[in-house]
Amino acid sequence: MLQISNLSKTYPNGVHALKNVSLTIDNGMFGLLGPNGAGKSSLMRTIATLQDADSGSIMFGDIDVMKDKAELRKVLGYLPQEFGVYPNVSAEEMLHYIARLKGVADGRERKELVKALLEQVNLYQHRNKYLAGYSGGMKQRFGIAQALIGNPKLIIVDEPTAGLDPAERLRFNNLLSEIGENIVIILSTHIVDDVSELCNDMAIIAGGEVKLKGHPDALLDTLRGRVWAKRIRKEEVATYQEQYKVILSKLSSGQVMVYVNSDADPANGFEAVKPTLEDIYFSNIA
Repeated sequence: MLQISNLSKTYPNGVHALKNVSLTIDNGMFGLLGPNGAGKSSLMRTIATLQDADSGSIMFGDIDVMKDKAELRKVLGYLPQEFGVYPNVSAEEMLHYIARLKGVADGRERKELVKALLEQVNLYQHRNKYLAGYSGGMKQRFGIAQALIGNPKLIIVDEPTAGLDPAERLRFNNLLSEIGENIVIILSTHIVDDVSELCNDMAIIAGGEVKLKGHPDALLDTLRGRVWAKRIRKEEVATYQEQYKVILSKLSSGQVMVYVNSDADPANGFEAVKPTLEDIYFSNIA
């Protein structure tokens, strides 16, 4: 279990990135959902011991992360948002190098580990290819392979599917699902579908604060019977935003589908719709 308590961080430029963040995260996939600049990466870097918080505490099991960074790093796998690779090195060579850094000294053991990891992330057939020639999705899968070295108990992946095409995104998400059963995996993203498809627990963060936490289905229950939709003209959007509690609006066939949050039927042509995690998200980041 990862226990984060009253974590705060202000950068030298005055940006208050984290404001008394408290979260309890159990085994399995945990989704941290929020817009760009919400504080997700600041929280991930702090958990990963790459920066210090101003106040608060982080416990991972018996490890006091703030006081004993080295112990946390022994059980941590990390795939940052900006994952650089050495371009003129093959995936196999790079994994051997990282494994040696992580203490896998025996050559035979290391060879078996690297082979197993490349097979797990479906890159074995590309093991001798330079990393510069990998697609974005292949680089992300390589990133997970290096994060899995050392049998980590906590894995952090920060915006892993941003920029991937749909097929690569699906492959990457399937890989995360396979490895996320018996360890803690934190998936930080602004892509709502990634959280709804993968995570059994989640939190929404905006402005450096946790706005909502819970199981996706339980959070959806809070909006059941309260989401209404109507197709309107684009020039009417501002008027509807003044009159109703608009969750979001989407352009559709030259018109706009506007979704509102209302305890009672707002009438005026609105129809009840089934809430989605996207509705939860936009209801809490304003």
